[in-house]
Amino acid sequence: MNTDVLVLGGAGVDTIVYVPEMPLPYADSYMIDSGIRTRAGQTGDFVALGLGALGLRTHHLDLLGDDPEGDLVRALHHAKGIALTAIPQPAGTKRAVNLVGPDGRRLSLYDTSRSHAGDRLPEATVRALARSSRHVHVSITHPCAHALPVLRETGVPLSTDLHDWDGENPYHEPFALAADIVFLSAAALTDPERTMRRIVEHGRAHTVVATAGADGAYLLTDGDLTRVPAVPPPAPVVDSNGAGDAFAAAFLFGHLGGAPPRRCALYGAVAGAHACTVPSTEAEAIGRAELLERAAALPH
Repeated sequence: MNTDVLVLGGAGVDTIVYVPEMPLPYADSYMIDSGIRTRAGQTGDFVALGLGALGLRTHHLDLLGDDPEGDLVRALHHAKGIALTAIPQPAGTKRAVNLVGPDGRRLSLYDTSRSHAGDRLPEATVRALARSSRHVHVSITHPCAHALPVLRETGVPLSTDLHDWDGENPYHEPFALAADIVFLSAAALTDPERTMRRIVEHGRAHTVVATAGADGAYLLTDGDLTRVPAVPPPAPVVDSNGAGDAFAAAFLFGHLGGAPPRRCALYGAVAGAHACTVPSTEAEAIGRAELLERAAALPH
């Protein structure tokens, strides 16, 4: 195997704006003293960065435009030493504007003009990269949905992050039912356990994790649901952006290293807490030594 984890989709650029309050009341204008910054990094980028920082051989595959935003994504991967296969995207690289409040909450505005219903990742490329990987993490983008049958044919284990799925939106179900490990946020779930068990009953997942911010996470594995407590952040919380991606990357690090699910979830909690202390304007992930040190200091 040439790669530990192949990350599919989720490459793009965010413009970060720190606002004085959320929701932001209407006004003709606001003065943003902290600056307005554009940097590479959406969900797939952050998962790839998190995996790479933990020492896993990581490859990222997605569509990118021949534009300044695409150049930012390419430069980030080059700087972090992460292999990137970029399929040309005539519509341009995905981008979003993130409004971030004083408490770290985020509101994202996604530019959907940068993608089309006919976008596809080449089957031969997906198949070849998957077969040379130990694991594939799939972003919930439209091209990745069409890649799911090819991925399942390879037999390589899959994971996905459903983000703030409400448990009902049919768009997310193919991802939820195709993956062996499913991550999601509990934010929009009225009954997290019911949704998690439904994923296991109807799909392939052996493990489902629902993150719940300061309330920790729910872990469902081998039919047992347990709670994973939140880990105190090592510094003041400034931004929740990327916390879920950091959790997923650290969980997969533990999983691929043979750690039991509970330990994997602890790694995820440590990485997620760390991510909340990193401003959105930066693209930095916790390293392996720091993750293991912090995890070792926590109750088992």
